[in-house]
Amino acid sequence: MATAAAPAPAYVAPPPLEGSARVWGTIALSAATFMNVLDSSIANVSLPAISGDLGVSTTQGTWVITSFAVANAIAVPLTGFMTQRFGQVRLFMASVILFMISSLLCGLAPNMTMLIAFRALQGFVAGPMIPLSQTLLLSSYPRAKAGLAMAMWSMTTLVAPVMGPLLGGWITDNISWPWIFYINIPVGIVAAAITWALYRDRESTTRKVPIDAIGLALLVLWVGAMQLMLDKGKELDWFHSPEIITMAVVAVVGFAFFLIWELTDKHPVVDLSLFKRRNFWSGAVATAVAYGLFFGNVVLLPLWLQQWMGYTATQAGMIMAPVGLLAIFFSPVVGLTVSKIDPRRYATFSFLVFALVLWMRSNFNTQADFVTIIIPTIIQGIAMAFFFIPLVTITLSGLTPDRIPAASGLSNFLRITAGAMGTSITTTLWENRAALHHSQLAESVNLGNGAATSAMNGLASSGLSSEQVLGQINRLVDQQSFMLAANDIFYASAILFLLLIPLVWLARPQKGGAGGDAAAGAH
Repeated sequence: MATAAAPAPAYVAPPPLEGSARVWGTIALSAATFMNVLDSSIANVSLPAISGDLGVSTTQGTWVITSFAVANAIAVPLTGFMTQRFGQVRLFMASVILFMISSLLCGLAPNMTMLIAFRALQGFVAGPMIPLSQTLLLSSYPRAKAGLAMAMWSMTTLVAPVMGPLLGGWITDNISWPWIFYINIPVGIVAAAITWALYRDRESTTRKVPIDAIGLALLVLWVGAMQLMLDKGKELDWFHSPEIITMAVVAVVGFAFFLIWELTDKHPVVDLSLFKRRNFWSGAVATAVAYGLFFGNVVLLPLWLQQWMGYTATQAGMIMAPVGLLAIFFSPVVGLTVSKIDPRRYATFSFLVFALVLWMRSNFNTQADFVTIIIPTIIQGIAMAFFFIPLVTITLSGLTPDRIPAASGLSNFLRITAGAMGTSITTTLWENRAALHHSQLAESVNLGNGAATSAMNGLASSGLSSEQVLGQINRLVDQQSFMLAANDIFYASAILFLLLIPLVWLARPQKGGAGGDAAAGAH
């Protein structure tokens, strides 16, 4: 092991894996990624059951999600620094094993305080898993097949958030909520055993880098404050709450100090110099904003279906599930061709399809049937296949081997944070727009409106009292208001996807295809 004084030996990357070893390596790394991403959304639908069992309100129960998100957001950008100290394989193995242990502890938690603590631990140890699965997967494939490696990785990252609520709902209804955590243990054991068997002799070089304690403290401070603000904003009525204002100030001031410190420190805990690379920042920002839009809409559609269209959690899950069908079919095609075709073209196509899907949804009405609602979801699978692979290829292109874990960690941090922001902004805007539409629609419910009076007379003649008639009319106005508000958000999201296209074209094309360069970075 190199000391701090001696220069680090040149890292000679192991050759790509061959045949069945590569297949098993891909399965193990993808399984680890899948259980990690699944855990970020699986608890959402189980909250009422968890809160009821542990004797707390659903509002307190939301800390089960918040604690995981905050700890995970802090840990992900530390991947590059921890990789230098401990090595890629050792860090990934530790992450998987600790994730299994914390999952077991979550299932066994006797009260809400312990569950929140174990969820925070689970989120923190999960941090390096996604960036390192990406790094190890790239190193398992030859340069020409780097795109295929990314295809395997992106399928799990995109399908898992959609599968989470469906699987979580089924487990909670048919077994019991602790099993949403216990299912990680067999998956983790298989992933850890295969990874250790295949990768233990493929460790990266390590250096005893000094720990940047101040940088780490500032990172924990501003990311923690920002995540808490995003998670609690809607519940506390945003900037009408002193708590939210305090968190916002702490996040902004902490971020400013963090930037100044990290840009001047010799051994920064997060390598911000990556932003000097045009391909890195254009690719990472395009991925983050697009993922935020995607994730916000993934949350909004089931909410609207369950609250205003009379769908059960399982039926709403069935609407979301087919999104993976075309993604799984097209991802290998994109992966195999991304080194021959400019990835910027693929990313542009993806954004155009996302815009089309959201435009189709913006035309929904309260009479929309199951088939009408599911068609855009199926088409969205095409956009998802062409989304991650080209953008990851652009982001990591031209990087040297030692910088891939840091770049992957930082770009994944931006993506995860954007996902949290997308959820908060979408749900808040939805309610605000619904309130606006409600007041506009309510103005037209008067005696001068023939349609309103005939509807009220019809309800009254069926035996309802005047209060019940008004209650029924108010419910109809509410349903239309939330429908129109959802239409507004779908339409605005479609426009934003179109506006993201120029950002992708700021990246420089790579000679011989960026896919090869992304792979070379891992070798």
